[in-house]
Amino acid sequence: MSETRPAPLAGLKVIEISAFVAAPLGAMTLAQLGADVIRIDPIGGNIDANRWPISDDGTSIYWASLNKGKRSVTLDLKSEEGQKIATDLIAEAGTLVTNLPARGWLSYENLSQHREDLVMLRLNGSHDGKPAVDYTINAASGFPIITGDDERPVNNAIPAWDVAAGLYISNGIIAAELERRSSGKGQEITLALSDVMLATVGNLGYIAEVQATGKTRGPLGNGLYGAYGQSFATSDGREIMVAVISNKHWRGLGKA
Repeated sequence: MSETRPAPLAGLKVIEISAFVAAPLGAMTLAQLGADVIRIDPIGGNIDANRWPISDDGTSIYWASLNKGKRSVTLDLKSEEGQKIATDLIAEAGTLVTNLPARGWLSYENLSQHREDLVMLRLNGSHDGKPAVDYTINAASGFPIITGDDERPVNNAIPAWDVAAGLYISNGIIAAELERRSSGKGQEITLALSDVMLATVGNLGYIAEVQATGKTRGPLGNGLYGAYGQSFATSDGREIMVAVISNKHWRGLGKA
């Protein structure tokens, strides 16, 4: 019988105060790695507690899916009593993930007075602190212009930048936790949804392409830029996607 090993983040306690996709996904990823994640919501539920899709009994499938493996506390965070209870929970845990404005009682300056080695990760919309959401950030990336097969911009149905930011959040907390274990010091980490998008666009070569060629890509439809890819309708009414990115793929397609 094999020995059951503890989860990688067993023993790490995280407080989450957030809404919508990126921060809850980041905290859920930490929970899946073994962290004890406690989510604090307003009494009566957060702004996205009833977001679609919903089940027949009115339960938000979206909310339940993003908060698997977490524990839950509801507090009136507008009251001094609620803020004190939340502060005590954060101080006891030592790690906080939030996408709320970090000012007043929720500021790092205040919370670190209650826990000197506090690790706090705060997600903003833009690098300058202004609000933004996945779909506005995606529009700014230019990707809607090359989505679809005509000149109308088409936004992505998948909140890709929220998902990417959520994984950056979990990586950021893990990195800060490793640093704290070696140095004994906490830190505040600020992450912006817009910076996640810009870093990704840069890493994939889109920025350098415009700098080098002075051109942007037009609508691609289901075509695959830089290789062969296209969708086809079959005689039995289905749609298939064929992608070829290597010589082996070409040989396999020819054989097929």
